[in-house]
Amino acid sequence: MKLLVSALEHSANVHLTSLKKELGDDVEFIGIFDKNLGDPIIDLQSLAIMGLVDAIKKLRFFFKLADEMVELSRDADKVLLIDSSGFHLPLAKKIKKKYPDKEIIYYILPQAWAWKKKRIPVLARTIDKLASILPFEPSYYPKEANIEYVGHPLLDQITVFKESLNETINSVAYLPGSRKSEIKRLMPVFRELINTLNVDATIVIPKHFSDQEVQELYGDLEGINISHDTHKTLYDVDFAFICSGTATLEASLIGTPFILAYKAKSLDYFIGSRLVKLYYVGLGNILLKKYNGTTLHPEFLQDTVTKANLLESFYNYNRDNFLQNSALLREYLQHGSASRVAQLIKE
Repeated sequence: MKLLVSALEHSANVHLTSLKKELGDDVEFIGIFDKNLGDPIIDLQSLAIMGLVDAIKKLRFFFKLADEMVELSRDADKVLLIDSSGFHLPLAKKIKKKYPDKEIIYYILPQAWAWKKKRIPVLARTIDKLASILPFEPSYYPKEANIEYVGHPLLDQITVFKESLNETINSVAYLPGSRKSEIKRLMPVFRELINTLNVDATIVIPKHFSDQEVQELYGDLEGINISHDTHKTLYDVDFAFICSGTATLEASLIGTPFILAYKAKSLDYFIGSRLVKLYYVGLGNILLKKYNGTTLHPEFLQDTVTKANLLESFYNYNRDNFLQNSALLREYLQHGSASRVAQLIKE
């Protein structure tokens, strides 16, 4: 089988790697994906966008890339789109217009349930198979939509979970994010925490940063452990302070107690808080609230991200309660998603 794949983001390619193992050698990838998975038509580095101005400059480039993907779909048996709805929904429409019978599978759907709910009927009409990674997501779609909860991809990658916690907190991980702006806003507060708590500290730093970028973003790291492996670090430490993002769900599943701390640009936060009607930022909290009406971890946003607030939450943290809820979250998500998505593709 020849499968046209579009996976623009690093995280999408991590999940695509798990999927490829399930698909086996009978399925050939063509299209946009990491070069370790085959022979893509483009280097993913060229897709990186930094800010609104850069996005506008690259509009012509992305339109041309979409047209190229439509032409490639002619020779593909099926089409697989992963995440990145801004590019993939218009692409799906173009493919369907030119090749109405071409089957399109969408894996890791846009979070239309949180915002832009008008996209839901469009997705239902355009996509042949919708592979949802959130158990509650299918309930937002019309009955005629071919949508199915397939499991969560993080449970394909995370294989070890904490069954108990150390009585004392001897090690803490700090994950200030992967974007430079996030890191610059959080590191001053995280440094205060490191100096105050005075326990073994580890900072998780993205692999792609140069030595100069690390120095500029994180400052002097003498006496602080450096890691590039999020899963291993979260499993090894007793506690963590984490910027909003995938890492919060990873910690939630692994069973590492943590506090979410997030500071966005004031304007971005103002706009986002009015577009997205959610009471929580952390996906672990959102999921558990849907499951049993409880929450998993504390969240501090914007001006509430202070040394005093984070320390007070740290010292009053119910870690045993967190561990119990972590097990409930895994129970809710059930299993990984790669196996079922592979079946959907082969059916």
